[in-house]
Amino acid sequence: MEENVMPRAAGDGGIVGRRAVLCGAAGAVGATVIAGCGGSGSGVKSVEDLRGKEIAKAADVPVGGGKIYGTEKVVVTQPAQGAFKAFTAVCPHQGCTVGSVANGLIRCPCHGSEFKIADGAVTKGPATKPLLEYPVQVKNGGIVVT
Repeated sequence: MEENVMPRAAGDGGIVGRRAVLCGAAGAVGATVIAGCGGSGSGVKSVEDLRGKEIAKAADVPVGGGKIYGTEKVVVTQPAQGAFKAFTAVCPHQGCTVGSVANGLIRCPCHGSEFKIADGAVTKGPATKPLLEYPVQVKNGGIVVT
């Protein structure tokens, strides 16, 4: 099998194959894509980042369901009347933002992980860790991180 080689410059001690150049470029692109997916925990805001902020209006969060707030990357749920919970909207599997809340579950569209609206626990993988929970309370009709 003939190896295609790139011409070398005067004084260059080695030959770089076309295959090596292409593999190197593919590796660089792959690393960028992986970084863009965000590893586990990427984009998760800390409690300190959100403390004191109103992240939702209580009236906007349905009983038995929830609502995703992309700007702050949080999901607010109301598992029972008047009981509000808040979690990161960033899936711990590979950093995707969860996509829906229905039937008592928070779902990630990327790989199908599901979490309970009551405590963020994993009900279906591939995620193995629960969603990070933020402590919240209702103040003047708003859900505030405490």
